[in-house]
Amino acid sequence: MRRFFLTIAVMMVLLSSARATTKGLSQIVTPELQGPGDLSLSFQAQSERIANPYELQAEMGLTSWAEFAVFRGFKPDDWIFSTEFGLLTKEPYLLSVGFLNWSPHLDVDPQPYIEAGYYTEHQKFIVGAIHAGYKNEAILGYAYDFNRTWRVQIDWLSGAENSSTIGFTCNITRDFQMNPALYINNGPGHDVFGYLVFSYTFHLLGKAGGKELEKSEK
Repeated sequence: MRRFFLTIAVMMVLLSSARATTKGLSQIVTPELQGPGDLSLSFQAQSERIANPYELQAEMGLTSWAEFAVFRGFKPDDWIFSTEFGLLTKEPYLLSVGFLNWSPHLDVDPQPYIEAGYYTEHQKFIVGAIHAGYKNEAILGYAYDFNRTWRVQIDWLSGAENSSTIGFTCNITRDFQMNPALYINNGPGHDVFGYLVFSYTFHLLGKAGGKELEKSEK
């Protein structure tokens, strides 16, 4: 029965890439991959000026080098698909490719991207590019992990219709996370918008969950 409900959740609901400690940044995809067999389910609320105001999301690690994700938006009604493939997956150097924001329902083409990362214990640097519609856009991101609970993060996507963001991630448990952020529009006026996402990760291949991890850290 539990597997049945998880399957339905996968079908109904993307999320940025994930590690064992913290999720990706607020606006941009990140070059690290979801662990094989890890399923992250999320609820996202945001200003209509950013995107669909209410979304369910699912992200599934398929192998050590591939993952698949889907958004379920409600206003407008939409399904959005994304993928990520790791070319370099051993930290500190990461390199990933894939596509984002493919919406067959609204006839939106997939947006291919490439991203590189340099990840240390505390600092994460991200640079890349994405092809969206008729133009190429630059991607920049930085995160600082104070510990396994707290991360601060900033990111930027070029283009007047895109934004810079500043926010943080709090790991309430090892598997349950909260990520609030502010979006500052790149265009005239630099309007500010709100964003909030809650995520929970299931370890479908029997990996140690939050309680086991907490015990091992003591």
